[in-house]
Formats: sequence, C-alpha cells, structure tokens
Amino acid sequence: MYRVLLVGLGPLGTRIGRELISRRVGTLVGAVDTAPELAGQPVSKLIARADGGLEVSSSLGEFGQWDRVDAVLVTTSSTVRACAPTFAACLREGKAVVSTCEELVWPWLRERALAGELDATARRHGGRLLGTGVNPGFLMDALPTFLTAVCSEVESVRVERVQDATTRRVPFQKKIGAGLTVDGFKRRLAAGGFGHVGLGESMHLLAASVGLGVARWEERIEPVVAARMLPGVGGEGRIEPGMVAGIEQTATGWDGGGKAVVEMLFHAAIGAEGPRDRALIRGNPAMEMVLPGGVHGDTATCAIAVNAIPSLIAAAPGLHTMASVPMVRHVRGG
Repeated sequence: MYRVLLVGLGPLGTRIGRELISRRVGTLVGAVDTAPELAGQPVSKLIARADGGLEVSSSLGEFGQWDRVDAVLVTTSSTVRACAPTFAACLREGKAVVSTCEELVWPWLRERALAGELDATARRHGGRLLGTGVNPGFLMDALPTFLTAVCSEVESVRVERVQDATTRRVPFQKKIGAGLTVDGFKRRLAAGGFGHVGLGESMHLLAASVGLGVARWEERIEPVVAARMLPGVGGEGRIEPGMVAGIEQTATGWDGGGKAVVEMLFHAAIGAEGPRDRALIRGNPAMEMVLPGGVHGDTATCAIAVNAIPSLIAAAPGLHTMASVPMVRHVRGG
C-alpha cells in the first residue's frame, strides 16, 4: 500500500481519505490543515479507520516526516496560485503530488509562468505533479481524448455534461447559484469566483492532446432559470419559478480559419432533465459516446484521485496532465 500524506481536510479531502483506507490502496501517514480548530485533533475523528496515533498538523513544516511519504493528496483550492506553495514544498521533497485543484488540469492556461516554475522544481528534485478529478480531469477532457485513439482523423469534438444537482452536496449547489434570483446570480458572476472552474482547462487539454489548434476561445456563463417549483438547496425550502436552479457554461475554441474545433457544454441545475455525459467526435470514424444519467461527481472525484497515485508514481519527474501519465485505471487494494 502507498503511504499518503493528505493536505486539506474539508468534505472532499476527508472523503478521499476514507476511500484510500477503505479500498486498502494506501495508508494515511499524515494529515495537514490550516484550520485552527483542527490542529492537534486525532485524524481518526475525521476519517474513520485512520491510525489512532495520527494528529492533524497545521502546516507541512510541522508535519516534517517526509521519509514516510510516497505520495501527497492535495484538496485545498481550485486555483494553482493558491496551491503553489504547497505543491512546491512537496515537490522539493521529491514526492508525487496528486491534486484536485481544477486549474492544475491544464495550468498553462491561466498560470503559464508558475506552471513552468513548478515543472522545473519537480524535475530538479525528482517530484511529480498532476491535477485530476472527474471534471475537469476526466469526463470532459481525458475520456474524449482517449476515445480518439481509434480515429485516423479528428475534425472537431463536442463534449456535454448535464447534471441534476438535486442530490449533490450543498456547497456544489451553492457554487452553481441554485436558489438565487437572476439579479443575484448576475451580481455574483460580476464579482468573480463563481460557477464551475475548469471548463477552459478541459477544452485546452483536449485540444492540445488531439492536435486541434485553438487560436481563439471564449467562455460564456448563464443562469438556468426554474420553469417549475423545485426542491431548495440542501432539500430545504423551495426554488420558485423564475428563480435560479443552476448554471450553464459553454466554452468554444476556434482554429486559425475560424472553425469551431472544440465545443464544451456544462449544465448543472436542480431538477435538470436528461442528465448525461456525452462526447461527439467528428472524424474518421465519427463517434458518439453517451453515459445516460451521467457520472456522480463526488464519488468519481474521490475514486480518480486515489486511482491516479500509482500512475503518477510511475511517470517521469515533472508537471503532468492526464494525457501524459500512464493510463489511470481502477486500482484494486491489497
């Protein structure tokens, strides 16, 4: 089993920790979180079956037991800039770092210089760094990329993810604007830091991996307005007709001739009809893949974070994407 340090003990981090242990893929040798109320707490209070002697460290420096670590799982932020100090510290210790940081799936889009620094640090010290997740990280980028393996020609790709957010975690429901008025949605959008993070990253990972040259791209975000009475956020109250039930984001990439070569649709709303994950490849052969009902995001994100550990460890030192590591697949625990 792999010896894993977990950085970030929020809902996602603790769930990934439980998955790691319950599947017997790895064992936790440490846990770090900056929340003052967690410092010194037994990790087993947060993650069942964790070693009873482990306590939460407030920083990587306080943890310090790098000789016990094979891999690090980081679940602290969506942005590369916020996570970069953590990544760099782990890479300087020569560790394999798997993170659910959405921007890390294709960090060159928003943080090209910082991505170069992280890559150089990883190569210099023998570390490895990978951003993954269900989306971005798999359904809208790595999976359609892999589908093109049987194509002799690819002209364009369209990817759709439609989710019924009724059963998702409350933070996700709030992230997509469920329960807001349309004006409230627009205000939050204007303030920034709102909506699904990673659609542009998915588009660029897919385009670069398949060789679809994107000369120009654009992302749009619109509210999904309820047409009928819907359950409220967290199942409490109601979303009235005319209120916001969720979000629809699109990203389009055009080649130098003005042709749309990559199209992305992300639609997540309480009560969304026809949930699905779909990829349409125009090429030779043309292909359509549909997963009716779609893949549950929370379950799949935890699984892929754990499953990515051996693939990243087997990769060469450096900053990686899901298209550059050995194929990530289900890992059967020992």
